Amino acid sequence: MANRPLRIVIAKAGLDGHDRGAKVIARALRDAGMEVIYTGLFQTPEQIVQTAIQEDADGIGLSILSGAHMTLFPLVLEQLKAQDAEDVVFFGGGTIPPEDADELRKRGVKAVFTPGAPLQEIIDFVEAECGKRRELVG
Repeated sequence: MANRPLRIVIAKAGLDGHDRGAKVIARALRDAGMEVIYTGLFQTPEQIVQTAIQEDADGIGLSILSGAHMTLFPLVLEQLKAQDAEDVVFFGGGTIPPEDADELRKRGVKAVFTPGAPLQEIIDFVEAECGKRRELVG
């Protein structure tokens, strides 16, 4: 398992139909040598976590621009716990106010990136955090 590239699910949840940022992240991670599974639009938290489990993903990146981050991010965390998959690194991004980002991190989201975050910063985070998970389970 440790010899395969990091496998990351990039997801869009709820009714948010804006996926340009998610596709930019997906491409950047892929170009950095990772396997990326993009779920497409309008996924439920259950579908996102099931995809991560089925694909043996090292991480889930959730993109939210709809303002529903305080609902959808915790629902993904709940699903990870319910499916005994809390070792999957969960991070996200979107138009999320700093105080909400702080609260999401307190609840278990590993990182929250906002528009304009440097792609290399996101790549470095994914390599470091998902790489740690890989070492633990691999």
